[in-house]
Amino acid sequence: MPKSKRNRPVTLSKTKKKPGLERKGKVVAEIKDAVDKYSSAYVFTYDNMRNQKLKDLREQLKSSSRIFLAGKKVMQIALGRSPADEAKTGLHKLSKFLQGNSGLLFTNLPRDDVERMFREFEEHDFARTGSTAIDTVELKEGPLEQFTHEMEPFLRKQGLPVRLNKGVVELVADHVVCEEGKPLSPEAAQTLRLLGIQMATFRLYLVCRWSGDDFEVYKEGLMHLGADESS
Repeated sequence: MPKSKRNRPVTLSKTKKKPGLERKGKVVAEIKDAVDKYSSAYVFTYDNMRNQKLKDLREQLKSSSRIFLAGKKVMQIALGRSPADEAKTGLHKLSKFLQGNSGLLFTNLPRDDVERMFREFEEHDFARTGSTAIDTVELKEGPLEQFTHEMEPFLRKQGLPVRLNKGVVELVADHVVCEEGKPLSPEAAQTLRLLGIQMATFRLYLVCRWSGDDFEVYKEGLMHLGADESS
């Protein structure tokens, strides 16, 4: 006779917490710690995020600052969403700006240094599939001497009308790789990379700043945050 599942013992002490909840709890604790450790907090937004570039920036700032890119609700909970639950007076004002592509910067750097750093930060990279082309790229009929003959089959797979002519890759007709203002196809993104054409720029924009009793909003960053929300 089969055993009843209802009679199986359940050891509650072995029940584990979900890893996701533990991670979120850790982030909340780290943000609360940063509130006490640093004198100012900023919400920032960004275009064309590049993880390695952000990692480099974190390393550059680690002696004076801390950057958080986590779930928006998690960061809001850590800061507080109202005067009743905010970590420090006025800090809840940052929470409503944590939307779209946004993160937190805690720092002891002077405001002028932070503003200059964000204004000057610019890292160029190759655009990815789906990104909007910032220029029209057209290849003219004729030899493509930058490519070896071994590349000819691969170039054909990217949609380029090519052939081998005496061992030289040759474009048999003019070819538009991408058009300004239109999204890049996988083939276009790969071709631009092969051509060495970088169309993506990783930029950061300050949205708002909190420091004790002082709070301000940056119009340019707010515009970019709004653009992220509408896209």
